Amino acid sequence: MKRLNRYIGQTVLFSCLVVLLAIIGLDVLFAFVDELKDLNKHYTLDVAVRYVLLSIPGSVYEFIPLASLVGCLIGLGMLASSSELTVMRAAGVSKFRIVLSVSRPVLLLVIVAGLIGEFVVPVTGQQATVEKAKAHSGGRAVGTQYGVWHREGNWVMHFNAIERNGLVHGLTLYEFNDQRELLTASFIKEAEYEQGSWKLQRMRTTHFDGDQTRIVVMPEQRWESELKPEFLELLSLAPEDMSVYNLRGFIDYMNSQGINAAPHQLAFWSKLMQPLAIFSLVLIAVSFVFGSLRSVTMGQRVLVGILVGLVFKFSQDLLGPASTVYGFPPVIAVLTPIGACILAGFWMLRRGG
Repeated sequence: MKRLNRYIGQTVLFSCLVVLLAIIGLDVLFAFVDELKDLNKHYTLDVAVRYVLLSIPGSVYEFIPLASLVGCLIGLGMLASSSELTVMRAAGVSKFRIVLSVSRPVLLLVIVAGLIGEFVVPVTGQQATVEKAKAHSGGRAVGTQYGVWHREGNWVMHFNAIERNGLVHGLTLYEFNDQRELLTASFIKEAEYEQGSWKLQRMRTTHFDGDQTRIVVMPEQRWESELKPEFLELLSLAPEDMSVYNLRGFIDYMNSQGINAAPHQLAFWSKLMQPLAIFSLVLIAVSFVFGSLRSVTMGQRVLVGILVGLVFKFSQDLLGPASTVYGFPPVIAVLTPIGACILAGFWMLRRGG
């Protein structure tokens, strides 16, 4: 039985890796072509190449579920086409035993995906953003194209640019009262976090007193805020580029400030439930091979796998925003397609006899 498990596992794992390599190759090609239109005297070809290469770990993490689905269809399909699955079944090997044999190499992919998503993607995703923003700005400051907006209590703030060491360039602070009336507007040339507070340098503040305004200029000022450099760094990151650990801490911070954290909650649950998503798609693949796709061609299996994977992804992509609009928990948006795949997979396995 160990030899059988190893044989099935090697066949499935090899197929999954080949599919993943093909998908990543196409994704890198399309991403590189897309970056070519943004080339200028600062954003040169070598920077574009580095940006695309740094984006590869994120693509690997994103496409492992689809590669697992299509790879299992191809690997088990080859065993079915050569009648090896039929021989196994005739020898008394149950379908669920074969499912367990397939799950072992998939477990390896799940572990790799988890490690990439938690430790590699947050680093390479941020570095890719930094490289591109730095090149477009033509200088050492790093930020997004339009800066970063954030709210904390009665303060609304905008950061023009953020360096990797947490130094802020061009900070604008808007202070409101409880009636949402603007009290002050301050522009700070530079800001740096020191000893538990922000040191604001070259600060120019406009005070709004009824129908009058007055301007106060200060060379340096201390500002107490719960916003720490590590959270400031996360503000410029897309939720899908953050680790589960950072997402959990950032969600708690946003909730404490009364800020809508739905996109980050959705990313948190998507990452947390990805192993279950992969296994649900593998279950669908196995049920197809034992059922309606038992005797079809390899091309048809690949096509069905891609279609099922796209339907799964589109379902999650549609339910995610719907959870924000209609107010149901993001975890339901993530678990609904997964649960549907698990139920459909078990039903087709039992129906296949």
